[in-house]
Amino acid sequence: MAKTQAIVVGVALVAVLVGAGLGSSANPTPGPVSTRGVVADGPGTSGSSLVVYVSGWVATPGVVEVGEGSIVADVVAAAGGALEGALLESINLAAPVLSGDHIQIPGPDGSADVSGSGTAEDGRVALNRADAVELEALPGVGPVLAERIVAHREANGPFQTAEDLLEVSGIGEAKLASMRDLIVVP
Repeated sequence: MAKTQAIVVGVALVAVLVGAGLGSSANPTPGPVSTRGVVADGPGTSGSSLVVYVSGWVATPGVVEVGEGSIVADVVAAAGGALEGALLESINLAAPVLSGDHIQIPGPDGSADVSGSGTAEDGRVALNRADAVELEALPGVGPVLAERIVAHREANGPFQTAEDLLEVSGIGEAKLASMRDLIVVP
């Protein structure tokens, strides 16, 4: 019975994600597309787990741990959800995963190439991907402030807008104005 419920939840999730993807062009504000709640505890979380690498258009790319019997949607959720613009319809969210798998979530251009760089294609700093060293390239951002930005992102999730930087201690309106044209979110 639990397996049937998991399948029903998975099918419902795919329907919601496809529906969200169809309407995403009307919403220009980037942000994570939620895939949470698929199978909250994940199948088989009572002891065994799988280690999977996820990259591309997710909030926090990297190595994640999911329960045995998990599917791609569980991995995306464990990575903080897909970013708006992710081409989720081009991957099988219901596919089972194995320990050691590498799941790549493609972005609007079909490439999952954004996960390893904090620099966008146009040279701006990718606020949700840049490490502390890359953030130091911004005007008025030294090592301490760069670490605060990274710590805030890790504690609160990806930045949704440039204005979210105002929540970081040490960043005010003037500093944000000096870096606004040099950053990209997500």
